[in-house]
Amino acid sequence: MTGATQNRPAAADTDAVAGTAAADAVAGTTTAGTCGSAAGGSTGPSAGPTGGPTGGAPAAARPSAGPVRRGSTEVTTRGLPGWLDPVVDAARTVRPTQLSRFLPPEDGRGRQSAVLILFGEGARGPELLLMERAGSLRSHPGQPSFPGGALDPEDGDPQTTGPLRAALREAEEETGLDPAGVQLFGVLPRLYIPVSEFVVTPVLGWWRAPSPIGVVDPAETARVFTVPVADLTHPAHRVTVVHPSGHQGPAFTVESALVWGFTAGVIDRILHFAGWERPWDRSRQVPLDWRA
Repeated sequence: MTGATQNRPAAADTDAVAGTAAADAVAGTTTAGTCGSAAGGSTGPSAGPTGGPTGGAPAAARPSAGPVRRGSTEVTTRGLPGWLDPVVDAARTVRPTQLSRFLPPEDGRGRQSAVLILFGEGARGPELLLMERAGSLRSHPGQPSFPGGALDPEDGDPQTTGPLRAALREAEEETGLDPAGVQLFGVLPRLYIPVSEFVVTPVLGWWRAPSPIGVVDPAETARVFTVPVADLTHPAHRVTVVHPSGHQGPAFTVESALVWGFTAGVIDRILHFAGWERPWDRSRQVPLDWRA
């Protein structure tokens, strides 16, 4: 919903990501590029009647370095709902080459940035937080995306906890959420977006204590919305976008939006490796124009 404030009801990374190992995980050598289309349709456990993961009681406590603090950069899996277990497991085992063929440049080029992949639980079960970028922006205008952006100097070391701070800061600036209610539980390998030369760290979060969200700055954000995971997994909402350059990639038609590009690629891979993906018709194509 455009510019609206909404209250949401309360309800992968590398092997090194757990508790105080968050800094080591971000600094790890595993890197990856822009996510491509999904491999063949897999079906996995915990699939609900509409194709998404089923909600449920929180999983048993897992190892943690301590309590979550306001805007905390601690990475912990303690107290996550059980339906997130497949995401945690996938994040720990996924290899960079399983995400993309585009790796960050070995010479260190590229602007360091981070996005927050925030899972919550709404009226229809598990959901993801997304936003639509303002049409006036120079980079990816009008495109649905995860909250996120470039690291600022105050975020700290981009090789340790800098991306974690940046993901939380940008999410607060762009959607108005309270970072105190976000529990970080994993970090995916770094991704690369060649067209904008961003090196992106995807940070996984659980919306432990939801807060009101909405457009903070219309110059940056057109709208803020959540998407049920059940809609993302439904074959009727899956399409392949075709760019005039010839590039093809996975996309989603949800919440009156076409989610494509980097964001859709990451969602596609998470659904696949978490075992939530359902078979869908990849021949259903949506053409993009040169302005995309």
